Amino acid sequence: MSDRKGLKNRGYEADDVEDRRTAVEEFTGAKMSNVSRYGFDPACASKNIENMIGATQIPLGFAGPVRIDGVFAKGDFLVPLATTEGALVASISRGMSVITKSGGAKVHVFGDAMTRAPILRTRSLDHCVEVMRWVDDNEDLLRKAVEGTTSHGALVRIEKFPDGRNLFLRLSFSTGDAMGMNMATIASEAVCRAIEKATGAVMVSVSGNMCSDKKPAAINLIEGRGKTAVAEAVIPRDLVEASLHATAASIAETNSRKNLVGSIMSGTLGANAHAANMAAALYIATGQDPAQVVGCSMTLTTCEDLDEDLYICVRVPAVEVGTVGGGTRLPCQKEALEMMGCLGDGKAVKLAEIVAVTILAGELSTLAAQAAGQLGSAHAALGRRRSSQGYNTAQRIAAACLSSTSSTATCARCWGAKYPKTSSSTGYP
Repeated sequence: MSDRKGLKNRGYEADDVEDRRTAVEEFTGAKMSNVSRYGFDPACASKNIENMIGATQIPLGFAGPVRIDGVFAKGDFLVPLATTEGALVASISRGMSVITKSGGAKVHVFGDAMTRAPILRTRSLDHCVEVMRWVDDNEDLLRKAVEGTTSHGALVRIEKFPDGRNLFLRLSFSTGDAMGMNMATIASEAVCRAIEKATGAVMVSVSGNMCSDKKPAAINLIEGRGKTAVAEAVIPRDLVEASLHATAASIAETNSRKNLVGSIMSGTLGANAHAANMAAALYIATGQDPAQVVGCSMTLTTCEDLDEDLYICVRVPAVEVGTVGGGTRLPCQKEALEMMGCLGDGKAVKLAEIVAVTILAGELSTLAAQAAGQLGSAHAALGRRRSSQGYNTAQRIAAACLSSTSSTATCARCWGAKYPKTSSSTGYP
């Protein structure tokens, strides 16, 4: 037990957590009985959080099974998803069902490196050029400096971006099966100290925002950060019509006008329907850094009509995930990773492949729903349930629409066309 009590308690044991929570309740007047109920030893979260007072529980579901033909992810997978958004899991499951019935998704990972971009201050432009030359001539020395900070990572590339007295170095590191942000930060500091000692340049910040970490950035969209994953599937015409209630042409047009033109008009980095949605649910379930969802938000989704079959592809430029360290140490997150065979060493690329296919499935289902005019009705039925006693008629229809594999299934849009809206929360009788 820490010798400091209440709000000043900085301990990590169960008694410390209870002491802090009691102090928070007294300070705020809020009763936190639900926060106090969690199923793990708080000491195991000592590297994940400070001032712990309990745990916030997020509903956990699964989508799938989905068939994946990747380099590391091969076979049928159930994917854990933690979310509070009704209809999301059902929609992803529909996409996965259609992909699996079409033979599965192909996926590859291109590039695997975590970046950190320190900013150095030089005396002048001439000095900046001198420092750049020194870096070019001493890459082996800088690699050895990195080796002194980690046994799992290595410096693989140095990019130089001069700007007068500013010199940005975008350093790329292999980080094994850890997401690697902390590893890259510590290694970058070692690189900069060696440069400072030899050249007189001064590290202003270990992050100069050209990394670019936890922010949408064109450099990551183009060059990638973490792992760049590309997944594709071809959906035969009969499945497009029977299970997605649309056509390849209508889905391709929706993607073109919405994701491509609309994204350009708005200045969006990336072009997708809601890629961050799938990434966030999977990241939270598996103990990834939720802020890194921004890398997946820049996904590029493409669709083509191939003689009435649908080709769909996603390029996810920055899948920043790990299967060791960080939140993957926590017991619930470990179990979620184990569901996919992605816990521990040698599994990070496999997880990135699954992330890309999950995004592919969510994009497919949502684009189809929008092309068929079903998105609003599905959310109304699945996200705005009227009672805890189960689905009403419209909800059953929408659920069937999201999971249907039969051409005879009736979608909520059809139901709405047949019957007028009522004052109910779903809008249907």
